[in-house]
Amino acid sequence: PPRSTLFPYTTLFDLSQLLTMQYAALCFLALAAVASAFAPAAAPLRTKSALNGVQDMAGISKPLGFFDPAGYSSQVSDDALMWFRAAELKHSRVAMVACAGWITTAGLGFTFPGDISPTGGVSYASLGTKPVEAWAALPYAGKAQIIGVIAIIEFISEVSKPHYTKGGDFVKFDPLNLSGKMSADAFKAKQTKELNNGRLAMIGAMSFSAAATIPGSVPEIGRAHV
Repeated sequence: PPRSTLFPYTTLFDLSQLLTMQYAALCFLALAAVASAFAPAAAPLRTKSALNGVQDMAGISKPLGFFDPAGYSSQVSDDALMWFRAAELKHSRVAMVACAGWITTAGLGFTFPGDISPTGGVSYASLGTKPVEAWAALPYAGKAQIIGVIAIIEFISEVSKPHYTKGGDFVKFDPLNLSGKMSADAFKAKQTKELNNGRLAMIGAMSFSAAATIPGSVPEIGRAHV
């Protein structure tokens, strides 16, 4: 597996309403990290030996072990399998950052000092500590920058050679070359930990979003804290 390595014509008022009401959709977009729209085509069923290779991939751990109830791994090509793994890793990393940000801001009440928009006189503190309301209050230029950075990272991951579906790294960031100093087994264990943490973070990010937008949907998370 790869190493771990717009709108139709409208008025400004309508655009403001659209951006606010579609917060949930934008959350999903961020969690998906603008997942590539070009999924590889399906291939003939895998052989038994190929299936054994799938079961040796990172991310398989107790108590579930190899979990593929729909049998996707036996219905897609190797390229498609790598695409699904990259998508999972992408979702995992974004969800971990999202959870950390949500807990720090909504849970601990932390905001950065200074202004997020010096020219507009908008401070970080003025956005508040509730992520949904903070997104709505964020200047349009800030929203565009966030989405733009996501798009750039996505573009880089798709044009890098070799492509991650062909054995290349998926947005590898390891300036200290820590992965290069590990054994194959140790590196696989680190990958599994990253994936498991990311899977939990995806559930957490969805829970935070649901609690903030649908009152009572997550009883353990009070609306006052989201």
